[in-house]
Amino acid sequence: MVKRILLVVVALLVAVPAGLYTWTRIAPHQVRAEVEIDASPERVWQVLTDFGAYPQWNPFIVSAVGEARVGAVLTNRLSDEGSVTTFTPTVLAATPGRELRWIGRFGVPGIVDGEHYFRIEDLGGGRSRLTQGETFTGALVPLAGGALDVADNFAAMNTALKARAEKMP
Repeated sequence: MVKRILLVVVALLVAVPAGLYTWTRIAPHQVRAEVEIDASPERVWQVLTDFGAYPQWNPFIVSAVGEARVGAVLTNRLSDEGSVTTFTPTVLAATPGRELRWIGRFGVPGIVDGEHYFRIEDLGGGRSRLTQGETFTGALVPLAGGALDVADNFAAMNTALKARAEKMP
């Protein structure tokens, strides 16, 4: 009887996280915000990838250290409602004037993974659209609740980036 109980407990300890992980691969949690900017894609890229200037204008990613190149590891500090969190994502894509994308993980892969992206679209006439988003997957994502609802933070960063890009000469 004890062996059966232990077997059931072990099975649950394996099955529940595996099920949650599988669920988020099928139906990930996605967040996004976009803004139109009166600046060229090249200017938007310049502001986005000037990590050293983030403390001057960025209300969400208050500090970023590293390079916008594939394989680089960044050290980002996020501000959310007065609390600051540091994480070290790996850059997956860095196409000047078009896309910056990285993946960050909470602990080991598969617990909470966030693939964050910035996409820049050329609207013509010196205008751009910036879309910032993140796709969250992992075993604990369904249990995270509102902690992953960061669209307001994305919108605040997009608005600040817009203001900075539009005032540059």
